[in-house]
Amino acid sequence: MQESQTSFSIKHWSDDDKPREKLVQKGRSVLSDAELIAILIGSGSRNESAVELSKRILASVNNNLNELGRLSVKQLMRFKGIGEAKAVTIAAALEIGRRRRGENAGQIVKIRSSSDAFELLQPILGELAHEEFWILYLNNANKVLHRSQLSKGGLTGTLVDVRIVMKQALELGAVALILAHNHPSGTLRPSEQDRKITDKLKRASEALDVKVLDHLIVTQKDYYSFADEGIL
Repeated sequence: MQESQTSFSIKHWSDDDKPREKLVQKGRSVLSDAELIAILIGSGSRNESAVELSKRILASVNNNLNELGRLSVKQLMRFKGIGEAKAVTIAAALEIGRRRRGENAGQIVKIRSSSDAFELLQPILGELAHEEFWILYLNNANKVLHRSQLSKGGLTGTLVDVRIVMKQALELGAVALILAHNHPSGTLRPSEQDRKITDKLKRASEALDVKVLDHLIVTQKDYYSFADEGIL
């Protein structure tokens, strides 16, 4: 009986099957997502290896690491075998990955298309569980001068202070803006409120010879571009 219980432990596996040893011997890229998470949590339980536990966690989010990154520490702790320390380790590792993507995206200094804007904004907005509204300020070469959060927690006309946007545009010497907000629900359809806010900022910008180039709705994997759809 004791042998069947301990056989679930990774330490009883062959070296080729142990995630840590595999990473050292063969490199990071050969490990599955479950094996990488197993390294983070270190151990499973008497009836389940760390890899099997990791597979179960991943299965709950359809094997999507972006979805996993949205789980809170408390949500991770709902899995049997995941205490606070392991949950914090998983959350911290995924946050490092998100920030790394953000730093890579920050290297995009010139916006040539809506996809460039999406690559820059997705690491900021794509995985949030709440809505945020951001603005990219561009010069006449479409290079990003600054990116700024305009509102957080919801999108309503009262939260969009046109004066702040225009003041910052003038201070930066910006000649163009790209508006962006996320839809945590994953829907890419613009709401009537989305359209009203776009029109409000567009009219205010035109008065100062500043052009609104686009408004992006950002989700985890995709985006909606007002400019591409011809409704700007």
